[in-house]
Amino acid sequence: MNRRKFLGTASCATLGYTTLFSTLVNLKSMNAASILNSSTIASGDYKALVCLALGGGIDSYNMVIPVGNAEYQEYATTRSNQAIPQNEPLPINPNTSDGKSYGFHPAMTNLHSMFENGDAAIVANVGSLIEPITKTQFFNGSIPTPLGLYSHADQFMHWQTSVPHDRVAVGWGGKIADMMNSANSNQTISMNMSLSGSNVFQTGNNTVEYSVDPYEGSVGINGYGDPWQFSQLRTAAINSMIEAQYQDAFKQAYVDVIKTARDGHNLFSGAIESLTPFNTEFTENYISQAFHMVAKTIAARTDLSMNRQIFFIEYGGWDHHDEVLMNMNEMMGEVDTAIGEFYSALDEINMRDCVTTFSMSEFARTLTSNGNGTDHAWGGNSFVVGGSVNGKEMYGTYPSLALDGPLEVGGGVVIPTTSADEYFAELSRWYGVMNTDLPTLFPNIGNFYDINSSSGPIGFMDI
Repeated sequence: MNRRKFLGTASCATLGYTTLFSTLVNLKSMNAASILNSSTIASGDYKALVCLALGGGIDSYNMVIPVGNAEYQEYATTRSNQAIPQNEPLPINPNTSDGKSYGFHPAMTNLHSMFENGDAAIVANVGSLIEPITKTQFFNGSIPTPLGLYSHADQFMHWQTSVPHDRVAVGWGGKIADMMNSANSNQTISMNMSLSGSNVFQTGNNTVEYSVDPYEGSVGINGYGDPWQFSQLRTAAINSMIEAQYQDAFKQAYVDVIKTARDGHNLFSGAIESLTPFNTEFTENYISQAFHMVAKTIAARTDLSMNRQIFFIEYGGWDHHDEVLMNMNEMMGEVDTAIGEFYSALDEINMRDCVTTFSMSEFARTLTSNGNGTDHAWGGNSFVVGGSVNGKEMYGTYPSLALDGPLEVGGGVVIPTTSADEYFAELSRWYGVMNTDLPTLFPNIGNFYDINSSSGPIGFMDI
């Protein structure tokens, strides 16, 4: 009776009722009061982080491959039938050498060029850690390891929350938006924009993501604003509902969310539709179109009144327990093409220096073969791309790939030597987060980095 009475008061009845829930799911743009960050962001000082989540656990020791004779022999012996032939990786020439030679996966042609041109870097052997741990400490249990160490669900959550010692539902991207929400004068659309629906990474205490479709952009309320007669009636009914004032706080809050979603949809759609198309052509697949929508959103930043944005793209399917070489070649090629297209489009609007794209995956895969694929492991390699990246470098320590090596703990699993906290803290500092706020985002950061330091945790960002 209460729901029926509410709908009657709103002059909506059942006409618009069934259309509202898609709006709540796809356009969750309602932000609560922001937690002000201590930094000051000048108008026009635009920065964006693009999180590329490679869901499933990418075989990242076939993404960055040792190619010198001695180190390749070690790699080939351990990897057996999962080894890429020595002449196929694309050789890289880091400014700082560890005395060994490396190459990118042969499908990474764009990332290879960007690395060699100084706009991309590798963070080697990074993973979720509570505190630094040695092989001896791992086996004697004297140092805690992340909960659900080889679990997809747990490890993907830990990378999104940077709280590997617990299971929580608030992500570090969401916490940043909580802190820095006031950087954007537009409070109708969230700082956090997802091309992959709801996610933990962008969920804060006072923030949720604004979800858009890679192909269509903002979806809006089903049928709202369409020219057909029934849709016109539906539009009028919804407008009547959300323009009314209600004494009941819950009813008023409900319609306020719908109104904010409607206004956000109209603002976002209008800004995107008014853009001049890019000269860059984007491939007609999900990952390229997701990056295309991000590029369009950045191009519309002035109309959207945005100075800071965080984007989330999840590209899953990397759980290659079978046919890892074939599957990775195809999927890595799609990722590489999409990133190449994205930065070509950013060059058209002179925004390469303002946008940093970084990869994450719940874990690497075992160095050893399971017969025709690889299984869940731990430490792996990630890449960072953008004009503000101190590129043409491999940061961290690329480990020995020998079985029973100093970091290998059985089955081809490698202990990380760089923590995800350090990786994310470096990105956060570039984005504008103060060192004093890093422990709020990353509770364990003090185990890896002195927040009183004037230098970054790793050094791959030009701050």
